[in-house]
Amino acid sequence: MQTKIVITGGPGTGKSTVIDELVKRKFICMPEISRQVTLNAREKGIEQLFLTKPLLFSELLLEGRIKQFIEAEQINNELVFFDRGIPDVHAYMNYISIDYPSTYVNKSNLYRYEHVFLMPPWEEIYISDNERYENFEQALAIHNHLERTYKELNYPIIEVPTGTVEERTNFILDYLK
Repeated sequence: MQTKIVITGGPGTGKSTVIDELVKRKFICMPEISRQVTLNAREKGIEQLFLTKPLLFSELLLEGRIKQFIEAEQINNELVFFDRGIPDVHAYMNYISIDYPSTYVNKSNLYRYEHVFLMPPWEEIYISDNERYENFEQALAIHNHLERTYKELNYPIIEVPTGTVEERTNFILDYLK
């Protein structure tokens, strides 16, 4: 049986860095796709798809994350890590106070993960860039929406302590043993 593990958290919390470390250690990881969705929109002339057409952005993310989930099931590996999960989509919609179809929550209940690791906001490592427009206070608010969303879906949340990339990665792997 395959174990699907989400690593989630607000922007700039070190999720992708831990995912990169897991890849280095030869684990199967499904990458974050929101930057790719943003870059694809830019190529079509939409500078900030999440800000200008949030429902379209979220729809594309939801489709992409479900596709990742289904692809992961075809991989013959005991553990598969995900850089963000399907519930992150409606957590972000809640954060920006935009209504979305009930299918978002239905899909989150249909495609379930075995473990959810939440990376807490960490101001010392927080950096904004061209795809990450949120400031640290907004990152805190997003963290709260993510935590609430996963709890509402009855996921036990494992908070990853701050520390070096190796320490954080080891925390996750030790928990899974």
